[in-house]
Amino acid sequence: MPPPVPSTPAPERSVDAAVVRRDILDAEAGPDPYVLRDARVTGALRLDGAEIRRAVRFEGCRFDESVSLEGAGTLGIAFTGCVLPGLAASTARIGGRVDLQWSTIGERDGAAAAVDLAQAEIAGRVRLDGARLVAPGRTALEAGGLMARGGVFCEPEFVAEGEVAFLGAELPGGLWMRGARIRVGVADTCAFVGDAVKASNVRCQGLRTDAKVRLRGAQVEDLVSFQDAELMGPGASLMCVAMQAGAVDLRFARVPAGSVNLRNAQASRLQDDPRTWPATLGLDGLTYDWLGETAGTRREDVTNRLAWLRRQPVYAPQPYEQLASHYRRCGHEDEARRVLLVRERRRRATLGPAGRAWGWLLEATVGYGYRPWIAGIWLAALTLLGTAVFAAHTPVPNKKGEGPPFNPVAYALDLMVPIGGLGQRGGWHWDEAGVQGLAYGLIAVGWILTTTVVAGVTRTLSRG
Repeated sequence: MPPPVPSTPAPERSVDAAVVRRDILDAEAGPDPYVLRDARVTGALRLDGAEIRRAVRFEGCRFDESVSLEGAGTLGIAFTGCVLPGLAASTARIGGRVDLQWSTIGERDGAAAAVDLAQAEIAGRVRLDGARLVAPGRTALEAGGLMARGGVFCEPEFVAEGEVAFLGAELPGGLWMRGARIRVGVADTCAFVGDAVKASNVRCQGLRTDAKVRLRGAQVEDLVSFQDAELMGPGASLMCVAMQAGAVDLRFARVPAGSVNLRNAQASRLQDDPRTWPATLGLDGLTYDWLGETAGTRREDVTNRLAWLRRQPVYAPQPYEQLASHYRRCGHEDEARRVLLVRERRRRATLGPAGRAWGWLLEATVGYGYRPWIAGIWLAALTLLGTAVFAAHTPVPNKKGEGPPFNPVAYALDLMVPIGGLGQRGGWHWDEAGVQGLAYGLIAVGWILTTTVVAGVTRTLSRG
């Protein structure tokens, strides 16, 4: 990048705006650019609707009044190192680039925006590196509906005092705001609005704001990056509802002051950092193909990710199912089952007393179907208990001299298996009430285990 042009020029001469307009539109001047350096332009420079057949460039100039190019057509426009109250270029058609580097624009109340590029069509780049746009309580940069094929560059040392808006803009060359600073000074407002923007990239590495950043419905082919960004907007720091992006990087420099909302967003890749997760996350409907790891081991990673999901303000099943799907695609079935088990626990907390009781029973017996081996442990433990009790007592045959000999192990198992049988349960009974009570208890437990196993397996197959 070339060295900055001084943003506070000391013009040596004054030029009337009417003279500047006449020289710019001089048909006999040919295709050579119009260039004015180190001058004070007095009066209002109005070029609305003009067809300018050459590029126009101002360097180190100071303007007494705002410059207007609304609906104008030109090969290129540049204000580098200039000071001007405002620049209105909405609906302009510019065949080259717009260069506002190292200029100070605004400072006076009146115009709705310090720089207005709404609905403009720009074939080249928009350069705002080092620019300072001053519009406290208003819009510093209005670029709604802007078409800038070469992209917009608000790179290091760009400062905006007021909202920066790209609502519905189309930026094939990307939006580059690395190291930019946006100050609004009003709580619960937007510092940056990129709703419905279409861009190849949105690079906001190192961006600093004191109000919310909004990218609702944005469509970004490659990367949306907030790496090392400081988003200090209270209430909601970042809103990316329904955004679609190739990749999203949310490794902030520090914890955002407010929430981060990713509801219904889509990303092929999502990278973040547990150290900078905000207190509240909106994750319902968020889908991703790849999710960055948060720790060195899978066990630690899934623990972190479950904590990540708990930052949702209310329970929603989809984020758990999405995370489990991610682990399955990676071949980590154990981690996927753990996520789905936690989902059921969270769901149980939203149910009534009967639902919670049934949930507790499902978890205690089969782990909601994700830990069926628990039923095997219950079966083995109760079989051992029944075998010990039945072996210590003498049963009474239902029909003397008929049936197989008594086997305490087979008898205990037969009581707990409600379907089929081992030929023991119907051949014996007990005179002792306590032992007979145990037999009835084992029959009841067998039905409970069978019911919960079927319910758990059905839940697992139907909800994954």
